[in-house]
Amino acid sequence: MRDDLLAKKTVGLKPSGIRKFFDIVADMKDAISLGVGEPDFDTPWHIRDEGIYSLEKGRTFYTSNAGLKELRMEIASYLKRTQNLDYRYMHEMLVTVGGSEAIDLAMRALINPGDEVLIPQPSYVSYEPTVVLADGVPVFINLKEENRFRLTPEELEAAITPKTKILVMPYPNNPTGAIMEKEDLEKLVPIIVRHDLIVVSDEIYCELTYGGKKHVSIASLPGMQERTILINGFSKAYAMTGWRLGYACGPEPIIRQMTKIHQYCIMCAPTTSQYAAVEALRNGDPDIAMMREAYDERRRFVLHILAKMGLPCFEPEGAFYVFPCIKEFGMTSDEFATTLLKEEKVAIVPGTAFGDCGEGYLRISYAYSIDDLKKALGRLADFVERLRSK
Repeated sequence: MRDDLLAKKTVGLKPSGIRKFFDIVADMKDAISLGVGEPDFDTPWHIRDEGIYSLEKGRTFYTSNAGLKELRMEIASYLKRTQNLDYRYMHEMLVTVGGSEAIDLAMRALINPGDEVLIPQPSYVSYEPTVVLADGVPVFINLKEENRFRLTPEELEAAITPKTKILVMPYPNNPTGAIMEKEDLEKLVPIIVRHDLIVVSDEIYCELTYGGKKHVSIASLPGMQERTILINGFSKAYAMTGWRLGYACGPEPIIRQMTKIHQYCIMCAPTTSQYAAVEALRNGDPDIAMMREAYDERRRFVLHILAKMGLPCFEPEGAFYVFPCIKEFGMTSDEFATTLLKEEKVAIVPGTAFGDCGEGYLRISYAYSIDDLKKALGRLADFVERLRSK
C-alpha cells in the first residue's frame, strides 16, 4: 500500500510506550509486569451480578445516546454527595466508552485548527494524540519533582499565549501519583478565568487519594463549573476496566456537541455495563474503601522497599503508581526498563512514555498483589545492586 494513502497526522503518532512493554511480557515466560494501570481485583460480585441480571432480563438494546437515564441520575447523585456539584443529568452529562473516549470527544468538540492545549507532563498518554487528531497544538508544561509534580500558577501563566484554549488537569496523576489540593487549585482559578480557558479535568483516580486527604474537583470551585469538562469513569474505583464505561459532565453547549460526535461514532456505551454501573454507584462505596485501603498498604510497602534499595522516589498521594528516579545510573529510562526486562523479566514503564520530562524516571504500578510486588521488587533490587557494583 502506498504511504500517501494514510493520514499523515495518524502515521505521525507514536505508539503507546505502555503497551510496548505489556506486549513483550505477554510472550515472555516467568515475566512479571508492574507496567499496566489495571486493578488486580475482580469487579465486585454484586456489580457483576447486576450485569448478568440485565442480560437475563433481555436488556440488550441500545440506550439513549447520552446513556441510561437511571445511570445519569446516579452519577449526578454521586457527584453531589462527593464533590457538592450539581449537574443536570438530562443536559450536562454524557456516558462514554471509558474515560478515554470522553477525553477524545472533549478535544474534538472544542478544538479549532491551531488552538493550543496546555498539557502538564508527565501525564497520561492519550492527551497529546487526541489534541493532534483534532488539529490542535499540544503545549507541554514540564512538572517538577521539587513542586511535588503539582502545577504551579507561575508555570501555568508562563505557558499561556493568545492561542491557548484548553488546560488539561490530570489529577490525581498518572504516572506520578501527584494530587492537587484545594489551595493549589484555588491559586490557578484567577489565571484560568482571566484568560478564559476551558479545563478538561481527568478525575478517573479521584477515589484513590491517600493519607486522609479527599479529592477536590476544580469544577467545585467558584466560577469553574461553567468552564470545566469533568471526566471520570468506573475502571479504577470499581475495578471495571473491561466494562469500558466512563462519563463527562460539563456545560450544556459543550456536552451537546460531544454527544453529537458520540452519536455518530459510537451510538451508546455498552448497555450491560451501564446497568452494572448503576449498581456500582448505589452500593459500591464499601468496595472502594476496601480497595483503597489495600492500595494504600501496597503503596507504603513499595515506598519502603524502594527506600531500602536507595532509589529516590517522590511519595505519591493518589492513583496507584510510584515514579522512582534512576538518573544515578547514567542510562535512559528506556534503556533501564529494557535491560531490566531482558535480565530480570520484570516489566516497568519508562518515564518518557508520559512525556520527555519523564526522562530519568520509571513508572511502577502497585495495582498488583503483595506477593507479585515482593517478587518483582526483589528482582529490581538485584538489578540495581549489579548496576552499582559495575
